Amino acid sequence: MKTLRRAAAFFAAVLLAGCAGLPGAQIRQVDARPLEMVVQPGAGPVVVFENGLGGHMAWWGKVLPALPAGTAYFAYNRPGLGKSAPADTPRDGEHIVQELRRTLLLQGMPPPCVLVGHSLGGLYMQLFARKYRQEVAALVLVDSTHPRQLDGAGAIESQSLLVRGMAKALITGTAKNELDGLTQTGQQVLSLPTVTDMPVYVLSAAEPMKETSDLAKFSNAMRQDLAHMYPNAKQVWVESGHAIPLEKPEAVVNAVRAAMAEARTRL
Repeated sequence: MKTLRRAAAFFAAVLLAGCAGLPGAQIRQVDARPLEMVVQPGAGPVVVFENGLGGHMAWWGKVLPALPAGTAYFAYNRPGLGKSAPADTPRDGEHIVQELRRTLLLQGMPPPCVLVGHSLGGLYMQLFARKYRQEVAALVLVDSTHPRQLDGAGAIESQSLLVRGMAKALITGTAKNELDGLTQTGQQVLSLPTVTDMPVYVLSAAEPMKETSDLAKFSNAMRQDLAHMYPNAKQVWVESGHAIPLEKPEAVVNAVRAAMAEARTRL
């Protein structure tokens, strides 16, 4: 029952975050398509935020104001989410990363960047870092999706009727298309070498580690394994549920600060 309550709370948080705004948000045209974003000029490297499945940039609402003064950052809603127009391209990581790179270029946010990704956004940022190593100064994964997250006990088909019903009802449109592309995105990540020569911070939710269901055990094994995929990563266990940016934003801010400081010594 505890796992079901947490699942319901997570789906509710996704919906609530989607209703909130973010100061400084604006609509800009990117290749003739409206895209909702926050662009903050400042000192580099640029910090780029990527949202989780169905999550909007409002999830970073407590993180962005707490960044060091003068930090350049970029947050946005992927096509099809918030006020961003849908894209007609597939919603796998390859296309999403390419679109993000082009958007950053068009908004005058040049590499190298510090990539920060929560949940599914963390999987996209892993692909970005592996595929375009020279454009990335550091990587911060916030309870990131594992490339094999939907294997075995993590598969949608393996969940209870209640969880599958909630997912079907609440994960729709673009979010469903991204979920459908998750396994392909994971394969794209694993087809590329890992990164060993940049700062990598892995923030992992500690509260789910107390759960004992089959799904919880599988998900927690994925949390532990994720840090092992990046040999020099620093893993930080955060006393939080999956929604770390909402529950413990200071943990994200501290990791970004540390990643930026370390990255600047390498630039």
